Amino acid sequence: MASNAQYQLRDDDPVDDQIVFLHDVTWEDYERLLDMRGDHSAPRISYLEGEVEIMSPSRTHESIKSTIGSLVETWCLEREIPFGTYGSWTLKSQKRDRGAEPDECWIFGDQGAEEPHLAVEVVWTSGRIDKLDIYRKLRVAEVWYWRKGRIQPYALRGEHYVPIAVSEVLPGLDLELLTSFLDQPSTYDAIRGYRQALRAAQGIG
Repeated sequence: MASNAQYQLRDDDPVDDQIVFLHDVTWEDYERLLDMRGDHSAPRISYLEGEVEIMSPSRTHESIKSTIGSLVETWCLEREIPFGTYGSWTLKSQKRDRGAEPDECWIFGDQGAEEPHLAVEVVWTSGRIDKLDIYRKLRVAEVWYWRKGRIQPYALRGEHYVPIAVSEVLPGLDLELLTSFLDQPSTYDAIRGYRQALRAAQGIG
């Protein structure tokens, strides 16, 4: 498990994400799993060439991903960047034999795009399918992986992702600054503090 002292768990909180792996799964079986799950954000189901991961996220996982999402949207609002939030949008392609549901995802600007410009993955429990291998065929321009208190962005280059130092779909966003507000006691505190830091950097009182 990826642990970090800054996240305070209650005694009754599930520490790990609950993950089930299935092998030799047909595309039709994958579609049936999605139908059985219905219109819910969890469990999240990933499909990669016959391999399936069914992941029920822990409370901490959900808190981290939601706070990252709130801070991304705070940055966009402060910079007046239009965006659409699509959460755990089911992205799939039978032709490419892949399907995934990100923790969070967005389209920026024109909302007519067929896939998100940015997806976020929180890696709280190890042993998961490599979702970069899924996203690269689904043509998601940029993916952020949160691991152990740090966000690493990846940009799509041709058929592969490469690690990058700064976001390309949101140029000017300071990921270290954003990440520094993930340890706040509530999402309210995180947004409020981050907004104040952004305005201070712009010289706005």
